[in-house]
Parts: sequence; C-alpha cells; structure tokens
Amino acid sequence: VSWHNLHEDIEAERVALFSVDMIRGFCTEGPLSSPRVQGIVPAVVATFEDAHAAGVRDFILAQDAHTPDAVEFESYPPHCIEGASEAETVPELAQLPFADIFTIVPKNSLNPFHGTELLAWQDIHRDLSVAIVVGDCTDLCVHEMAMHLKLYANAHDRKMRVIVPTNAVQTFDTPIETAKQLGILPHSGDVMHLLFLYHMRLNGIEVVREIKV
Repeated sequence: VSWHNLHEDIEAERVALFSVDMIRGFCTEGPLSSPRVQGIVPAVVATFEDAHAAGVRDFILAQDAHTPDAVEFESYPPHCIEGASEAETVPELAQLPFADIFTIVPKNSLNPFHGTELLAWQDIHRDLSVAIVVGDCTDLCVHEMAMHLKLYANAHDRKMRVIVPTNAVQTFDTPIETAKQLGILPHSGDVMHLLFLYHMRLNGIEVVREIKV
C-alpha cells in the first residue's frame, strides 16, 4: 500500500489515522512499558508525517487515562492513570508541528469505543473510506480498534478499508520464567502479535508491511 495510491483513489478527507496507546506508560515508564512497543515509535511518527503530507487531517489518538480505582487493574497492574506522566502522548508525536489538530480520546478500557466520544465521532464521519490503525498492543487495543471499525462498517453495509501496517504495531512480551516469578500468565509477544494480525486479516482487515510514500 502506498500513500500515492490512497491519495489517487480516495480524497484525503475520507482517510483517518487512528493511533492507539502511543503513550509514555507503554513505551518508556511504568509497569507495562515495553521496549518492543518503544521500538515502533519511529515508524508510527513516520506514518503520521506521511499521512499529513498526503493531506490527511483526521488524527485520532485513543489513549489510556484510567481512573485511580479502574476495574481493569484486576487484570493488569495499575498504569496510565489520568493526569500522570504515564498517560501522556509520547513526545515524538506530541512535538510534531501539526499536533494541534490531533483528537485525543481518553479511554478507561481496552476498547477505545466504550465510554468515549469515538462512537459519536464515527457517526459524524460516515463518509470515512479508509482507516489506518497504528500503535499497541497488537492483540489488545489495536485489535479492538481495528475490529470495531471494520465490523461497524460491515453492520451498516458500508465499504471501508481498515489498514494495519505491521511495522507500526507491536505488543509486549512476558517469558514463562518471568511470568512464574511475578505470578502472572506468560505472554509470548511474537506469537500473540502474529496470531492477532492473522485474526484481523481473516476478518477483512488489510495487514500490510508498511504504507510507502
């Protein structure tokens, strides 16, 4: 997939870039930060820059901003609490010259559409033809975002391309020995990353290596 082809086939205003959880708490600090996720920051930034250069102006950043006693903390350690530095957008994105047009969507669960303004945004932007999804984690919030966008379009008989570039999504890794020490379930980053990319592809989402200029 290339930006040139997307620009030729569809007006830029009908393309939106959805970023999921590109925040400090999953990249550089806190109990859920991961070097695997931090490693995709350059590719995510490049995707933002290329999208903006192609004329895209809808940038949706769905980001964890949990309540202090979030029910989700029964499954994951406390993280990315609203107002804390962990919940801040990574500086590489926040410092982009067009960051003022970003739509930041705070969320309190894995699904970016539950309890947020995204459903209302989606209803307003019914002419959306292409949704590009980047961020983390592949098997959690990225999967929830991409699947919702695709299934919502299917339910309303709307043709929409949902594209996930694999160079700009990733998930964390918890080896078996580490999981035993912490008393948690292991999580193979490589396996879960590929499995959920495959699941998205099975459901009509375009899984590509990258979006070229």
